[in-house]
Amino acid sequence: MTETMGRRERKKAATRQALADAALELFLERGFDEVSIRDVAEAADVSTTTLFKHFPSKEALLFDMDADVESALVAAVRERSPDTSALQALRTHTLEMRTFKAQHQEQIAVFLRLINSTPALIEYHRRMWMRHERALAEAVAADLGAPADDPACAALAHLALEARALAGTSPDPEAAVNAAFDLLEKGWEAVRPGS
Repeated sequence: MTETMGRRERKKAATRQALADAALELFLERGFDEVSIRDVAEAADVSTTTLFKHFPSKEALLFDMDADVESALVAAVRERSPDTSALQALRTHTLEMRTFKAQHQEQIAVFLRLINSTPALIEYHRRMWMRHERALAEAVAADLGAPADDPACAALAHLALEARALAGTSPDPEAAVNAAFDLLEKGWEAVRPGS
């Protein structure tokens, strides 16, 4: 990607990355609430004005990959093979995210401890994840030839995104993801216990 970026774009991307890296290092060292915006800007050797050009809030410094996450979700639907349903593609994508997390378990555990120890970050993290709902719903709707604001597509996107939260609190995350997607694909009557 950097080959197609101009010098100015590369400099902006480098500044953004320096800010995100400095923030994460400071937050892990001192705790989120103990670090100011000024601390992060100074550590990255930029002004607070520059920091706010790249990140709208202190919380956003931890979630610098948000656009990539949304692009990957939409691509899971749009770029799937013709013999794979949108739900199957989203299930696979969600499970692959869990596998990626397992491969980087130590770093992610540290990151999640930071988030889960800070109430403001818990809520921000959930809001950031669920804000992909609209883009995902529109991708599903486009795939089906439905209107972009179709309520069934919006519901599907919402519930598919919630599968990640369910996995995060389950002793068996893979089973939780599969149960959520089984429910979405087959309906309650087909998957309810005792049926």
